Amino acid sequence: MINVNMIRQSLLIKGDCLEKLKDIPDKSISLILCDPPYNLAKYSTGNMKFDWRCDRNNDIAKWDEEELNPKDFLYEFKRIIKPNGNIFVFTSYNLIGKWHEVFDPEFDTFQFMVWHKTNPVPNFRKTSFLNSCELIVALWNKGHTWNFKSQSEMHNFFESPICMGEERLKNPKHPTQKPVKLLKHIIEIASNKNDVVLDMFMGVGSTGVAALECDRRFIGIELDELYFNAAQKRINDVINQKNINLYKSVKNKKDDMQWKAGLKSKSP
Repeated sequence: MINVNMIRQSLLIKGDCLEKLKDIPDKSISLILCDPPYNLAKYSTGNMKFDWRCDRNNDIAKWDEEELNPKDFLYEFKRIIKPNGNIFVFTSYNLIGKWHEVFDPEFDTFQFMVWHKTNPVPNFRKTSFLNSCELIVALWNKGHTWNFKSQSEMHNFFESPICMGEERLKNPKHPTQKPVKLLKHIIEIASNKNDVVLDMFMGVGSTGVAALECDRRFIGIELDELYFNAAQKRINDVINQKNINLYKSVKNKKDDMQWKAGLKSKSP
């Protein structure tokens, strides 16, 4: 059994989440924030090839082909979440009904958020709407942690671009990598500093990056070795940068105290 109190910043676990969740103690997690497969592969029309740009990936990934049943997570989610904890799960139109059917009777509140992607992939065939929105299930019981921001920031609708530029990993490339900005927004609302955030579908570690940047602790579980290694590097980079910033902050305070005491002259 994992000793959550011993986790200083992060704990990354490689393996099957349904098995590894059993090692997490009862009522020890403040926020479950995860992005499980959407099972959209069966609706795929195949990849689209173009001469003028990279292929349009409609096949998602092999891991999306395995059927996901929300019922498989009900017992462990209820067991490990703290009484004042929150659960946020990314999902899609084809699964939100299943999440509601299983989880709505078990929690005081079942809501959802909409993530509107301001730069979705274009619809090249021009025969339907752009797939510009994703859904996020939100679950909690009475007395849950909730850091209400301004009224304008508390809509269940969040707009941001998909991952681009330096944030988007090129190798390995994860087809559903989520933007840290969105994840930080949820973490800031649904948890407090030093709380433990769990993502059992860690992928390339975006939730871990967001949690650490918000001064939370993080547990991540990932089965794929390439994704796990990429997440480990990203999270270690964040931890190293935080340690460097902390060292500089402590040093600057020490220098300032010595200067005020007349023990050291300030650099020009």
